[in-house]
Amino acid sequence: MKRFYKAVSVGTADRGYQVLLDGRAVKTVGARPQVAPTLALAEAMAAEWAEQGEELSTAAFLLRDLADFAIDVVAPDRPRAIAELLPYSETDTLCYRAEPDEPLAARQREVWEPLLQQAEARFGVRFVRVAGIIHRPQPAETRARLAAELEVRDAFALAALRNTAALTASLILGLAALEPAAELDTLWAASNLEENWQIEQWGEDHQAAARQERRRAAYIAAARFAALARESGPA
Repeated sequence: MKRFYKAVSVGTADRGYQVLLDGRAVKTVGARPQVAPTLALAEAMAAEWAEQGEELSTAAFLLRDLADFAIDVVAPDRPRAIAELLPYSETDTLCYRAEPDEPLAARQREVWEPLLQQAEARFGVRFVRVAGIIHRPQPAETRARLAAELEVRDAFALAALRNTAALTASLILGLAALEPAAELDTLWAASNLEENWQIEQWGEDHQAAARQERRRAAYIAAARFAALARESGPA
């Protein structure tokens, strides 16, 4: 699609801010007002539009797409959005390890165990560690506590979490990415521990590396989206 606007700006809206293209407010895919909760997020979304060339690249609208998902999908049905996130806690990457005597298991204990223990301390829960791929359910108290954690998140945070949890196959790493002091590179490396282990053993596949970099960019963008959505606007 060719660029159809010249000027990009940000205006105030009811309960937030909107991106304006030639003075006209942008709407979501679902034709709802695309209102960002903070000026910081609206300005970042405006930058996506301003940085476009003569041909629009839809792949560059990472923040816009997350905002649309928050407004069109999550906000109208938060219970469903939460229900779709909870299964990541049942199959969390950090909980499923190689057999204890395998070399990979030692790496998993070194990298994953501190992150898992931090989550246990933060949420006051216990996670079951599993050797192998046979599913074992997490304690009911753990599932309930994580559900309560999701309940207090707004639509924009839940939209970001949908990406951070899915991309890491981990609700623990997904939630950690939304923390203000999150070390995103460390968290992303942890989620790719097994893939990186295979690279160490057999060498790198360039197509796989490119795919991982695209996924990493999406993970970083989702964490940034959540951070911008919670920043304070002007007094």
